Amino acid sequence: MSQTPPPGSTPLIEAPRRRRWPLVLAALVALAVVLGLVVSLTGGDDEASPAPTVRIGVVGASDPYWATYEKAAEEEGIDVEIINFDDYNQPNPAVSEGELDMNQFQHIVFLADYNVARGDDLQPIGATAIYPLGLHSKQYDAVEDIPAGATVAVPNDASNQARALVLLQSAGLIELKSGGTIFSDLADIDTGASRVEVKALDAALTATSLDDLAGAVVNNDFVERAGLDFDDALAQDDPSDPNALPYVNVFAVRADDLDNPTYRRLVEIYQETQAVQEGVVEVSGGTAVMLDTPVEDLQASLERVESDTRAQQD
Repeated sequence: MSQTPPPGSTPLIEAPRRRRWPLVLAALVALAVVLGLVVSLTGGDDEASPAPTVRIGVVGASDPYWATYEKAAEEEGIDVEIINFDDYNQPNPAVSEGELDMNQFQHIVFLADYNVARGDDLQPIGATAIYPLGLHSKQYDAVEDIPAGATVAVPNDASNQARALVLLQSAGLIELKSGGTIFSDLADIDTGASRVEVKALDAALTATSLDDLAGAVVNNDFVERAGLDFDDALAQDDPSDPNALPYVNVFAVRADDLDNPTYRRLVEIYQETQAVQEGVVEVSGGTAVMLDTPVEDLQASLERVESDTRAQQD
């Protein structure tokens, strides 16, 4: 209850209230600065930018295990896009030029041939599997049934051609002057000592040309697509041979990306996911031998093959 001042007295003047809004404003500004610093350091939990998609080039993207692999990667927060190629000559330049982040379709010998020919430096970042190479025929049930003078096809790319020729020699169909190396080609065939003639075709065509050939060495990727059965191969090489390391299939990346933790984790997901591993074996008709060869061994093998390839060219 207020009191009225006595008559004649001087009214008391109320002291002015302190203006607090500048202090409040300063506090709010300080708080905003602190919050901004925290967000800039942590990236912010609610507004985090999504991780970029990792593009991986393969031959045979329709194989079911690739969808399984994409899902396994997604469960770990990695968005993967599998890009299909039908031509072996395209995935490596695509990685080199930045159109792809990784590829997985080739063995070490193929990668070495590419690097030397193009002056490139793509590197293996992890192993996947090794696949035996098989000799198939629609006309004959055994190697011994193939008549003298018949024509057998091999892939025309250097690395697979050499491997196919060594297989034909092991099967007793040809003789190689060098005894057989990773550099053997058609010129290495001793025609006088060989039982069959050899024709080089694109790897995608060896199987589809079987109607006109006595036999053909068919890359694993094209066996089932051509309606062939892995078990019907007349002969195949031995993937467990220690000398087979150059034919281990790998994930390949640019040299600058060898230590990329996301790419390395993607290799581990491939190697550790049982459904992926089983899918690869199933698609290969039970022929694939799954591997987790140390990256250092893969890189050492690549270096040796590249060195030998350059020496061969001198």
